Amino acid sequence: MGKIKVWTRQHKNVAEVLQETGRYITREEYIRKENQEHSNIILLAYKWLASNGPNVKNRPEDVSYPVWVAFESDSLMLPGENDVIIELEVDEADITPVNVTKWGMILNYAYIPLNEEDAKRHRELMDMYGVNDPQAVMSQFYPELKREIKDSWMRLYDDSVVVGNDLKYGTIWELRREWVTDIKRQTEK
Repeated sequence: MGKIKVWTRQHKNVAEVLQETGRYITREEYIRKENQEHSNIILLAYKWLASNGPNVKNRPEDVSYPVWVAFESDSLMLPGENDVIIELEVDEADITPVNVTKWGMILNYAYIPLNEEDAKRHRELMDMYGVNDPQAVMSQFYPELKREIKDSWMRLYDDSVVVGNDLKYGTIWELRREWVTDIKRQTEK
């Protein structure tokens, strides 16, 4: 594995932090600010993401949450008025690929099935209890269902489990000034 180019869309302040300190890490208050009224729900998924996965052993002590990167510059959402697109060159081994469809399921507290048969089995189980996945995860009354759902989230990293399309983003633990190869402002093309 070698170095690869990736891109991240960030608030323009991130570029300033990188310039001033040489490093940027995602903090909980940034996730809360970006997701406002849904932040508590989203933080559960982000805490899971930060505690699981192939690169968790490489997480620096002062880092709580990963930074999202795209493998293709055109797969980023258009930057807003206060956003920048930061192009980076990083070691491929430092990136954890994340299937976007599976990540969306985790954000929705959903079960990631092994296959169609497993999905059917899980739906029948949930129907038997009269709850849906988010209710089971957020409730204290269904610990076995909650455990089954959260255990299924490890399939996020299993490429043999196919759900939705194969679009992938990646996560890295930090941004470093020396990795930056370009920064584009919103007004630039």
